[in-house]
Amino acid sequence: MSEKAKAEPAKEGPAKKAKPDKETADPSSATASDAIAQLRQDHRDVEQLFAQFEAAKGAHEQRALSLAICGALKIHALLEETLFYPAAYEATGAADLLQEALVEHASAKDLIAQIETGAPGEPMFAARVRVLSEYVRHHVAEEEGELFPLCKGKLDTAALGERIRLRKLELLPGVITTGPAPVG
Repeated sequence: MSEKAKAEPAKEGPAKKAKPDKETADPSSATASDAIAQLRQDHRDVEQLFAQFEAAKGAHEQRALSLAICGALKIHALLEETLFYPAAYEATGAADLLQEALVEHASAKDLIAQIETGAPGEPMFAARVRVLSEYVRHHVAEEEGELFPLCKGKLDTAALGERIRLRKLELLPGVITTGPAPVG
């Protein structure tokens, strides 16, 4: 896989309410589970954020949720691109599947940038968040339905999970983004 292909953005899942897994909800937890379990939990967490965005009452709440969604997706994409995807490629050789995932990440990153510089009340703001949710839902379905099963038994998911957990701890403090105040 080319260096460029390894470094592209990720997408997350749709909008369902999900209870955080005790082992993966807190990345500082000493008992954080394997890589696939952590990535699945990230998917559930962002699905919940999308659902909260849809139910949000008011521009300030929408702004806070949109920034949380974008931050979570940026971290998740970076973890996949720098740690999980290279390991998955080495273990499975699934170049086509991983390249498609990277293209999906790039599309998500474009929308994330538009959302971060936009504001609730502006034309297209909510539409961008909804389309991002749809992109993420598609990406998650492919990852969980195709890539993760392909990796089972071929990766040391415990060791990779620890690397992901530690890297996530490094990234969390820098993920907060700011943008324009809500319009209206």
